[in-house]
Amino acid sequence: VQLQASGGGLVQAGGSLRLSCVASGRTFDAPAIAWFRQAKGKEREFVAAMNWSGNTKNYADSAKGRFTISRDNAKDTVYLQMNVLKPEDTADYYCAGGPLAVTSSAPYAYWGQGTLVTVSS
Repeated sequence: VQLQASGGGLVQAGGSLRLSCVASGRTFDAPAIAWFRQAKGKEREFVAAMNWSGNTKNYADSAKGRFTISRDNAKDTVYLQMNVLKPEDTADYYCAGGPLAVTSSAPYAYWGQGTLVTVSS
């Protein structure tokens, strides 16, 4: 499975961005897709995850109410809509694929490259 993340950029605080993660290859090996982020000098942290059908979604407390994860299976694409962005959301955002939509990074065997989100104050 190959994952390609995109959509990062520079945005002012309070603004919005939508990240995309396109999957290719043996996508059935990674029915769940998650987003993680890593700020400079900090550990990677979970942001959101969902399973293939969309009936299971998990969000980090920092993302609840502001971020929405969704997917278009016909396009093998998962989105992360981020609203009311804050400077502390600044990080490299990674999508990851695995068997279950869990918050731990361990089960995710497939990782895309990061896309940088910078939120200015």
